[in-house]
Amino acid sequence: MIVAVLDDLMFTSKIRSAARAAGVTVVFARSRDAALAAVRHHRPSLVVLDLNNPRAEPLEIVSALKQPAGDAPSPPLAILGYVSHVDTAAIEAARAAGVDTVLARSAFTQRIGELLQGK
Repeated sequence: MIVAVLDDLMFTSKIRSAARAAGVTVVFARSRDAALAAVRHHRPSLVVLDLNNPRAEPLEIVSALKQPAGDAPSPPLAILGYVSHVDTAAIEAARAAGVDTVLARSAFTQRIGELLQGK
């Protein structure tokens, strides 16, 4: 089970297609609250974040997942974020926040199938 947090139809379609081909279930969320609720409910092995989506507050999601308290969700096995390769500030902030894997959008697109399978 994977939770993907994004608001981009092109990437949603790519993730959905790759997940279908890999036989993996993906739940999509478009906001911080929806993402945290999906993680609580589904207990995914992977959370995928569009780090350039300010509406979803991706770094706040990472913070909430890395430091659960009370009824907060347990950390997933891995947090993967993809970002524009020129957005070095977002890349550094994501790494500092605890994103396990940070990839450029192009690398994420090329490796999406294997990443969703946990390879």
